[in-house]
Amino acid sequence: MNIQSQSRTIAQSKVRTHIRYYILLIIFLITAVNYADRATLSIAGTEVARELGLDAADMGQIFAAFGWAYLIMQLPGGWLLDKFGSKKVYTYSLFFWSLFTLLQGFVGWFPLAYGALTLFILRFMLGFSEAPSFPANARIVAAWFPTTERGTASAIFNSAQYFSLALFSPLLGWLTYAWGWEHVFIVMGVIGFVLTLVWIKFIHNPPEHPNISKSELEFLKDGGAVVDIDHKKTDTANSGPKWSYVRQMLSSRMMLGIFFGQYFINSITWFFLTWFPIYLVQEKGMSILKVGMIAAIPALCGFAGGVLGGVFSDFLIRRGFSLTVARKVPIVLGMLLATSIILCNYTDNNVLVVTLMALAFFGKGFGALGWPVIADTAPKEVIGLCGGIFNVFGNVASIVTPLVIGYMVKGLHSFNMALIFVGCSALMAMLCYLLVVGDIKRLELKKQ
Repeated sequence: MNIQSQSRTIAQSKVRTHIRYYILLIIFLITAVNYADRATLSIAGTEVARELGLDAADMGQIFAAFGWAYLIMQLPGGWLLDKFGSKKVYTYSLFFWSLFTLLQGFVGWFPLAYGALTLFILRFMLGFSEAPSFPANARIVAAWFPTTERGTASAIFNSAQYFSLALFSPLLGWLTYAWGWEHVFIVMGVIGFVLTLVWIKFIHNPPEHPNISKSELEFLKDGGAVVDIDHKKTDTANSGPKWSYVRQMLSSRMMLGIFFGQYFINSITWFFLTWFPIYLVQEKGMSILKVGMIAAIPALCGFAGGVLGGVFSDFLIRRGFSLTVARKVPIVLGMLLATSIILCNYTDNNVLVVTLMALAFFGKGFGALGWPVIADTAPKEVIGLCGGIFNVFGNVASIVTPLVIGYMVKGLHSFNMALIFVGCSALMAMLCYLLVVGDIKRLELKKQ
């Protein structure tokens, strides 16, 4: 009997499980909810503003509250992940961002004079809580995927931002129309609490996962996965990047071009995450229910663009083109397509407006190759820190874009200049890569 048991165990160990794909699915779903929670106010924004007596500038400030907190917590969030591990930090992050999402549904209970301030604080705390999510996703993918699969896995979880808008925009629009804006926040908060329980039960480090086979674990180790990422002990006396490295990155023309390029690319994203549904309601006279359905169309196009941009870039590399050409061509083509958003100012045909918006978001997705470029160029000594600086630059757009557009709409009573602002952001991103970045290659740091 013992011999049979041993034989069965040996046979089972030779069967490679695929637990890493289930882990990726969970990350994808949670990231989709993450972005949906960011977009809740954009869908419900018209009704919220009407009930609380907020103008466009007020809404811009409230939208930007998320960005301030998200930006402030980028580097501290990374430090928490390194100190306490991905699972623990992500558990608290997911729980609290779900809580602050849910609480936004009760803003109407406060006296009108405090409604705007309360909403600002809750959006700030939402950004504060969500800050560790993307660095944690990157760490989990590094632990669960070998080098040959890591790029695809990263692209999949990153594409959840587009999938999120496509899936949740119709749902949130219907909730606003049928049940009232409060239920948008309450339903998303409850979904987040359920996913917190799923996260706690099913997410583990590879060596600790109860269902992983020995062969899959060995496959991950042999392929370069950092399976012990939350258990590695380092020499604290020598750990951590030197500030001279930061100065060298910020004085590199190539890196600055990449950093500022990400800021301009993210400006397009944050228009769609914040003002796009409100634009359709206020400028084009669409109903909330219709907007929820229509907002999914550009999101689906962004999802397709995001996948195809990476595939096209890899195709160019396989065809023998240089890394510089393979990365820059999709970025330039994508940003050129994104400028089509300006053409919406010259038509009153809603079908054509949505088509142009979809084309612009497809272009943004196609050209959004910032993270692969960082993987190509970041100094090997400080890849994590370089990614953090890159993310800080990119997420400045989460503050600037909502505020600038809010004041433009308030002052000009039109979205025309706002769309020009977004289109010019795409042009600036393209110019960053064409005129500033130069050759794409790994930055070599000088030891000091």
